[in-house]
Amino acid sequence: MNPLPTTPDNAPTSPRQLFWAFATLALQGFGGVMAVVQRELVDRRRWLTTEQFTQDWALAQILPGPNVVNLSIMFGERHFGLRGALAASAGMLLAPTLLVLLLGSLYLQYAGHPAVGGALRGMGAVAAGLVLGTGLKLSASLHKHPLPLWLGWLLSMAAFAMVVFLRWPLWWVLPMVGGIGCAVTWKRLAP
Repeated sequence: MNPLPTTPDNAPTSPRQLFWAFATLALQGFGGVMAVVQRELVDRRRWLTTEQFTQDWALAQILPGPNVVNLSIMFGERHFGLRGALAASAGMLLAPTLLVLLLGSLYLQYAGHPAVGGALRGMGAVAAGLVLGTGLKLSASLHKHPLPLWLGWLLSMAAFAMVVFLRWPLWWVLPMVGGIGCAVTWKRLAP
């Protein structure tokens, strides 16, 4: 496998291509698209490098709204302006909206069936594995970040322990741990 270039090999050729690419992504990763988006945009289509994806994903996470929709809007706007942003976000939202409506009506009819509960638990485990795998894959690009890698892992483990073991609310843990990470990074970047 060839190493990823520092700039992408190609770019989307039209808003229509953006729409279909993001519609396909939305259907592949229903319920958790980050792993699928990274694989599709970086590895398969080569529209972004790993570093570009990591930077765009970080920005998409701090903006209000769903992360992957934020990413689709940013990516579409970068290539085709407002038309690209609308095409990419429509692709990301149209099929899942229709699918949720269909699944919601089916769930109302079959919610009491034991197989439905088992299927939902299984899907949750798969989604957690995909997110963990993608996080490990993306962590390879962190060696360029000014925050020392050991400190990043320490902050991650601290956040995990606070939420899982101490049962502190996430809305309190993230600003605290994220604030420490941002402060250390800012200090290391300051002249």
